[in-house]
Amino acid sequence: MNRRHDIDALRVLAFGLLILYHAAMLYVAGDGWDFHLKSSHTAEWLQYPMLFLNRWRMELLFLVSGLAVNFMRRRGSIGRLAGKRSLRLLLPLVFGVLVVVPIQPYVQGLSNHLVEPGFGQFLLRYWSGGPWPAGAFTGWQYGFTWNHLWYLPYLWVYTMLLLALLPLLESRAGQRLRNACLKLRGTQLLLLPALPLLLWGSLLAGRYPVTGALWGDWYAHAIYATVFVYGYLLGTDTGIWAELARLRRASLPLALGCFAFYLLGIETLPDDAAPPLVLAVRALHYLYLWSAIVAVLGWGHAYLNRPFRWLPYAREAVYPWYVLHQSLLLLFAWQLMPLGLGPVIEPALIVLATVAGCALLHEFVIRRSRWLRPLFGLDASARAASPRAVPASVADDLA
Repeated sequence: MNRRHDIDALRVLAFGLLILYHAAMLYVAGDGWDFHLKSSHTAEWLQYPMLFLNRWRMELLFLVSGLAVNFMRRRGSIGRLAGKRSLRLLLPLVFGVLVVVPIQPYVQGLSNHLVEPGFGQFLLRYWSGGPWPAGAFTGWQYGFTWNHLWYLPYLWVYTMLLLALLPLLESRAGQRLRNACLKLRGTQLLLLPALPLLLWGSLLAGRYPVTGALWGDWYAHAIYATVFVYGYLLGTDTGIWAELARLRRASLPLALGCFAFYLLGIETLPDDAAPPLVLAVRALHYLYLWSAIVAVLGWGHAYLNRPFRWLPYAREAVYPWYVLHQSLLLLFAWQLMPLGLGPVIEPALIVLATVAGCALLHEFVIRRSRWLRPLFGLDASARAASPRAVPASVADDLA
């Protein structure tokens, strides 16, 4: 089966953007933008590009992950697929929580003056589950934290639920439903998939704020699981992908217009605004979410579905970089922020150090070790000596 190079490229670019997004979290000011560490050089204007991204960036990743399940379903049984996905998602999660993530609560606890210096002593206490002083670090009340790795348990749950539903989805009635979805064209494709998202937002967003804690995160589950299923339904149907590409010149201005009016709404709408106005702004939010995804998929399919020479290596690197990046980012931020380097040099050095750390650890440590590779979500047998030697069969490293 031929690879979908555009999907691979979008996954690589989306996770690359994640590094910049998390770096910007160090600097964005305002309520609702809490992060593990904060620089002294915060700026409120960063809220606007951050909002532009965070209204659809994770939804895009979950949609791509649903696509991956569709791709892999053709290569084996449901049981084999469940086992393979569990190993690829849960092994890096456990290893990451125990080994990679702890530097994050450590530097956050030091910054909050609620953790004693000495990483070895901290690590032993972390592995034993605490207890910790209140507010020591994000997730202190649980004794440990998975921080940015929350994506992995969420993805595992959605994958297992989807696999359990596959007999129904692959039944005659399920195929009729999928075919009806794949026949959406034009305005229907731009509008109708946003309606379930609007429904979840209206029913759940106010009651269940996003936590990343898995249990009780019902609004996030409703949104992410829905777009995950959208990805599975899209699959590789040539008709729907041709339509996504055709709509790219309509979906992009629609997304930009929705975002502009959404920003206007959240900036000017009073707290006691009439319910129809609140609903209108909420509708703009979810229409922007979906139209942005349609635009990304459409433009990506038109221009990225080709075998770029850098893509096989980057495709393999995505998972290790994802596991590593936030721990390295916070470690370097903790070391560099006290130096008074200023609002330009400081973030530039933090980003460069994070990228260099991910690149060096992946190239010279992880990908060359058969026993480390599975701990970072890679196939133990797919060892390669040079970037161009990564085989094209390396499958869906984080999707």
